[in-house]
Amino acid sequence: MTRHIKAGFLRVVPALLTATLMTCVLAGNVSAAETKSPVHTPAVTAKQVTFGTIKVDDLNIAYREAGDPNAPKLVLLHGFPSSSHQYRNLIQALSGRFHVIAPDYQGFGNSDVPDPATYAYTFDGISETMEKFLAAKGFDHFGLFVQDYGGPVGFRIVGRHPELLDWLIIQNSNAYEEGFTPAWDGFRGALWKNRSPETEKPLAAFLTRDAIKSIYLHGATHPELISPDNWESDYGFMQRPGAVRLNLDLFYDYRKNVELYPVWQKFLRERHPKTIIFWGQDDVFFTPQGGEAFKKDLPNAEIHRLAGGHFAVEDNLDYIASNMIRFYNANVAKKR
Repeated sequence: MTRHIKAGFLRVVPALLTATLMTCVLAGNVSAAETKSPVHTPAVTAKQVTFGTIKVDDLNIAYREAGDPNAPKLVLLHGFPSSSHQYRNLIQALSGRFHVIAPDYQGFGNSDVPDPATYAYTFDGISETMEKFLAAKGFDHFGLFVQDYGGPVGFRIVGRHPELLDWLIIQNSNAYEEGFTPAWDGFRGALWKNRSPETEKPLAAFLTRDAIKSIYLHGATHPELISPDNWESDYGFMQRPGAVRLNLDLFYDYRKNVELYPVWQKFLRERHPKTIIFWGQDDVFFTPQGGEAFKKDLPNAEIHRLAGGHFAVEDNLDYIASNMIRFYNANVAKKR
């Protein structure tokens, strides 16, 4: 009996679905014929942020981009523990004046995450991939915005190819010994001297959800402006296979950045790029003195001391964007 009921049900259902679909189609045709309402087709404007990936070094490198391709080019290099997501609002704010691009480093954001067991995560390697990325995207000269890890990546690129750099924007990206807060004690006093599970363990705490959240909120004057999507997104990416290991690899490799500080300082001193500095004064990682130190090698740099933290763009967005545009128009555009 049950088999007969089931068989009958299976015969009836297709017929019912067909009848229903035909009714919907006919009703839709009648509606369209009666109303003749137009169908809106959206267009992508230059001010809208677009998302893409390109293959570089056999890796899919993700990026965000906006602005007129004929406008002055501007590169935004992200920090730890974020990705191009940290620039989502700044890209939009600058897109009316610049052709802006913000890539995700390998291992970060929406870019590929090669296995750190077989792939070496170093700042040298990231900078080389990002250099090829920019060349592939046609960014043959540009303004460079660096924040945190963006400095070690960006200074390597323009150090190899100084002709690429039109002007420089620094936001809480360290290049001087006096810039380190006590948060670095476990790196400088332990990990960099002797990498082991014991010296790694305390630093792995920086990769937890609560720690990532605190990096965004520490020093923020208006924490209500900082979207929780920041730390939820960063922590979500941290759950991918190999993510903790690759970040610990970069923590260890950061010691090589400190060795290059004199090289970067010499570059700034000799090339004296037009530079504007935005420095969150209550950064968990970098001291106010770290921002002031740039003036030793860039005495003509314009510096803005912000009531903010590591990710100062989050609650100082309008101030940073408007001053970048003003600075470019007054000091860079007229000189080209």
